[in-house]
Amino acid sequence: MAEHESFVHVVPFGVLVRVWAALMVLTVITVAATWVDLGSFNLFLALAIATFKASLVVLYFMHMRYDHPFNAIVFIGSLLFVMLFVVLALLDTQAYQPELIPGYAPGMGK
Repeated sequence: MAEHESFVHVVPFGVLVRVWAALMVLTVITVAATWVDLGSFNLFLALAIATFKASLVVLYFMHMRYDHPFNAIVFIGSLLFVMLFVVLALLDTQAYQPELIPGYAPGMGK
């Protein structure tokens, strides 16, 4: 039976603490962004912060930073496809917004 090589990378505790602190700061920024009315930019700001937080989690807690470059290419490609689908869904929603009946949907303004 052939032995399989195992590649293990131990991330220093200080790096993990700094990433955790960055995630906590970004969470506070996300909550604080809800108190400021930026119009339709609020959604894009929230998505940008969430994407950055997810990238930190994937890079450091899931060890993508120390993995093979091909896995990073697959990850970035999947992020681009998710971004494409979200943008298309938002464009579709905006295209049909004039046809909505005022006050019919929950949370819709009159």
